[in-house]
Amino acid sequence: MALVDDLEHPPTSQESARRRFLAAVGGGALGVGALGAVITTLRFIEPSVVYEEDKRIAVGRPEEIAVGTVLVLASGKVYLLRTEAGFIALSTVCTHLGCIVRPEAESGGFACPCHGSRFRAEGTVRLGPAVRELRRHPISVEDGLLIVDAGAFTEDRAVFAVPA
Repeated sequence: MALVDDLEHPPTSQESARRRFLAAVGGGALGVGALGAVITTLRFIEPSVVYEEDKRIAVGRPEEIAVGTVLVLASGKVYLLRTEAGFIALSTVCTHLGCIVRPEAESGGFACPCHGSRFRAEGTVRLGPAVRELRRHPISVEDGLLIVDAGAFTEDRAVFAVPA
């Protein structure tokens, strides 16, 4: 079978139309790819910063919270306890594997429903597998309102005494 030389035989109108179509499709694909590269580059240059909301929670006036009360601050994942010594803001996140602990009515403490850890009311470990106590959040008073900073943690065993 002999090979056909394209230079000796000019393309037919059907072949020319096919070549123009393939050239248009190839050029369109290159154009879409170039546009995608430009858009990606512009999005890379512009910073995409996500601003977090303030994690400080205004609870109320300290004198209005009775001793022995446990408040659930769900927006910050915090339990606020009023004890004789003052206020304690405990994280609801278990220190074992990060489950959310629940208040336990019979013991007055907290229990992890997933792995069985038990914590006393002040957050210390009563029963494992957790080995570290619940983390505490800093507490302050501003304009007479009790403020819990759910975005930060404070040293262990911190108790906020209400100023007289």
